[in-house]
Amino acid sequence: MKLVTFVSDYKMTVDTLDRLKPEKLGIILVQNGVYHATTKENGKPSSMLNYSANYYVLQEDLETRGLSAANVIDSKVKVIKFGDIVDLMFNEYDKTAWL
Repeated sequence: MKLVTFVSDYKMTVDTLDRLKPEKLGIILVQNGVYHATTKENGKPSSMLNYSANYYVLQEDLETRGLSAANVIDSKVKVIKFGDIVDLMFNEYDKTAWL
């Protein structure tokens, strides 16, 4: 299964992601979830970025919070626009989940 997951909260436990075992995992950081891509925890990137996954962060949600692509602290996180989400969901992944 190819699964894309939306993460909309910054302070969350990731145990749900630990239980998922897709052959391909995509994580789209939206709403307050964008802080996983821009904020360090104790000097380190968010533990959310430790998965073997393709990471995306929604540009519009970054901008709503006064941030930009320049604030993304890990190069494995790709900044995408809202329209790109539709392409990912229909072309790259079979299932969608919201955490």
